[in-house]
Amino acid sequence: MALVPAKFIFFPIIFFLLTSLSLSKAELQPNYYDQTCPQLEKIIADTVLNASKHDPKVPARILRMFFHDCFIRGCDASILLDSTATNKAEKDGPPNISVRSFYVIDDAKAKLEKACPHIVSCADIIAIAARDVVAMSGGPYWKVLKGRKDGKVSKASDTSALPAPFFNVSQLIQSFAKRGLGVKDMVTLSGGHTLGFSHCSSFVARLRNFSSVHDIDPRLDTEFALGLRKQCPKPSNNGDAGQFLDSTASVFDNDYYRQLLAGKGVFSSDQSLVDDSRTRWIVEAYARDQSLFFKEFASSMVKLGNVRGSGDGEVRLHCRLKN
Repeated sequence: MALVPAKFIFFPIIFFLLTSLSLSKAELQPNYYDQTCPQLEKIIADTVLNASKHDPKVPARILRMFFHDCFIRGCDASILLDSTATNKAEKDGPPNISVRSFYVIDDAKAKLEKACPHIVSCADIIAIAARDVVAMSGGPYWKVLKGRKDGKVSKASDTSALPAPFFNVSQLIQSFAKRGLGVKDMVTLSGGHTLGFSHCSSFVARLRNFSSVHDIDPRLDTEFALGLRKQCPKPSNNGDAGQFLDSTASVFDNDYYRQLLAGKGVFSSDQSLVDDSRTRWIVEAYARDQSLFFKEFASSMVKLGNVRGSGDGEVRLHCRLKN
């Protein structure tokens, strides 16, 4: 029996070990920081809670920040990078101009750098903060998988890939599918709008001169539409004018879905979920059963958080700047 030279055994073993190590690094884990930064969860939760007490819009803003970050290059905190003289970053792209409360993530990062220097990524802070704002608003709690790295690329031009408030169901399905998310995930994650607020510019086209036949989008409840008109006079001199996306804006619940069934979806994209047989049954199920919505929302948020970027990442010292 011929003997195999030791070098031919050694190299495959080394290759296997390196490959296994690479794969393990890529996997997100719920206990990723248990040894290196055990106070992580409390620091982020306290920071988010304190900010929300001073500004009730923080929960909706943080949740939206997470969505908009993950949809561009995966959940890599690229939305946090500031523009430079040679690059216009994601946060300055048209859909992200109204994304605010970046200071909350900055504050949490600063505290974490004191407690456990250069350990926690900004991407993980956003993911945990998004879970916390949902839970503190009355919604579900889930274990956030951790171990993300912060991206080094952020381009405003990429924000054109974000789902628009005028999308139809087919466009929404396609947009979510590109991130590995199914139809149910799309309808479920749209429920995050229960904490949402929109400026008039995103829906005012539904309120006047909608078509050659209808002045107002006929899918809208008439009384509700007239109320929106008052909120958004034309022309509007108030850039902050707008409308909450459900009737219990500070509470995470299933009211968003009940509003859609009543013809009170603020965005055309939201209301379209009722018009299409592929999605209406999910809207109806969540409108009937809040516990079902909570369970599925937690599951879909974990899936969204698993959307990964490409390229090498890092743990930023400051969330607004590359190292």
